[in-house]
Amino acid sequence: MFKNHPKGLYALALANTGERFGYYTMLAIFVLFLQAKFGLSPQMTGQIFGGFLAAVYFLPLLGGLIADNWLGYGKTVTIGIVVMFLGYLLLAIPGMSMPVLIAALFIISLGTGLFKGNLQVLVGNLYDSPEYKNQRDPGFSLFYMAINIGAMFAPTAASKVTDFFMSKAGLFYDAHIPALAHQFLNGTITTEGNNELAGLAALQPAAIGDMAAFSQTYIDKLSESYNYGFGVACISLILSMIIYLSTRRLYQHADFNSKQLAEQSNGKKNTTETELTPQQTRQRIVALCLVFAVVIFFWMSFHQNGLTMTWFARDYTAKTVDGLNRIGFDVINLALIAIGIYALFGLFQSKESKGKWISGGILAVCAVILVVKYIYTQSSIVIKPEIFQQFNPFFVVALTPISIALFGALAKSGKEPSTPRKIGLGMFVAAIGFLILAFISTHLSSPSELKSMGGVSNLLVSPNWLISTYLVLTFAELLLSPMGISFVTKVAPPKYKGLMMGGWFAATAIGNYLTSIPASLWESSLPLWAVWGILIALCLVSALFIFTIMKRLENATK
Repeated sequence: MFKNHPKGLYALALANTGERFGYYTMLAIFVLFLQAKFGLSPQMTGQIFGGFLAAVYFLPLLGGLIADNWLGYGKTVTIGIVVMFLGYLLLAIPGMSMPVLIAALFIISLGTGLFKGNLQVLVGNLYDSPEYKNQRDPGFSLFYMAINIGAMFAPTAASKVTDFFMSKAGLFYDAHIPALAHQFLNGTITTEGNNELAGLAALQPAAIGDMAAFSQTYIDKLSESYNYGFGVACISLILSMIIYLSTRRLYQHADFNSKQLAEQSNGKKNTTETELTPQQTRQRIVALCLVFAVVIFFWMSFHQNGLTMTWFARDYTAKTVDGLNRIGFDVINLALIAIGIYALFGLFQSKESKGKWISGGILAVCAVILVVKYIYTQSSIVIKPEIFQQFNPFFVVALTPISIALFGALAKSGKEPSTPRKIGLGMFVAAIGFLILAFISTHLSSPSELKSMGGVSNLLVSPNWLISTYLVLTFAELLLSPMGISFVTKVAPPKYKGLMMGGWFAATAIGNYLTSIPASLWESSLPLWAVWGILIALCLVSALFIFTIMKRLENATK
């Protein structure tokens, strides 16, 4: 699985791991911060969340133009890391106003735009060499896995940092207090008419008798804790920069755009770059744009993980777990399981007995540690809404070797689906993921009904429903996201590689902005299952559309 890939892949993947760790640490607590700090409604929170994600994924279009025409990919990536660092640093300062928040989000988005797409073009350039040409899809699967290693640890990092600073203030996190505290401060509720806030406040170690003082203190301290959680991204970006610059020799040969390549060749014909006719160029761009149109609706659905799915975890999911479920809510356990899966693959794939013994030993050690940790874990543990976001990256990391092995076996037998066909299948699978949430939601109150009951549901569902949804959505993601990026680098005309990669992210940006639509419907008169039903319908229609244009897409790859 790790063989027959350029060394530069691992260098660039590690650099991206650090950056994504910081980004997803911030994203894990972002909507919770918005509502805790500013007391925003779900609609306004969704607008800011969707707008930020849209900017993060739209600005790679600008980054691609800059890299294609002026700076090249390597320099643009370096500048992007520096700009992102400044944005996260601003976000980590406690006591910010809304204008400062918006400025910080724009700076982060701009830096990501310079960094994200161009780093992936560098990866794609590594596979332009004839000896690596057939390894492009598996290569991007490995690259995508590295991204998710960083993302897997992010929710726990965010949770640990916020817990630490809350405990220093003599407080602990309670999902219901921020909204109630804002309502008390703006006069919507009183302790005479609603004793719930007073009851929750009394449970806090540093309980303050005056409810106004307690409410303001809790909001301030929780917001500050989130600010410090955002600061984790600054540290991770420093590590990314060190990795990126220190390993430059491994990918430097792939750091070229079309203009730079022409200058280096002094007018001579370049044998590594495919020459296309105007008609072929147009055909490829049209094919890419059609794929971009489809992925808009995937990302609109998928990125509910940081928005409505986080609210579902907060408002409708059990707050404690026991039994075997405890294993999944410790990121170290998840890491051990992932390592064990890779060791198991090594055990069966190693051709030498030494490799089999090493893999078997690693597998045994992981199993023993997991058993010991399970025995000494508390019988019941409290879980937070943001922690569910670790399951998607864990499933990506754990399932990547299975995905590579499956498609590798299909390729050997000549039955591997084309990249566009994988994307279409991914849309169908995404619909199934939201079908799980729609099914369990038929038994639950709508968010508007829940609000009228004080925001506390009398019926909480098992965390397994949400975890199962994340599992199915991960299957969809593996079929669509790394394959889509690979498709762009494979099909994009050489002169427009950065621009077309920017187009992929621009489509993602539109989808991310549209995440605000389910958020705007969250407290409407719609039943909860209907919110998920809208996403199911969009995924199914998108899948049907891509299969109707399949021949055109497959012809573009030839």
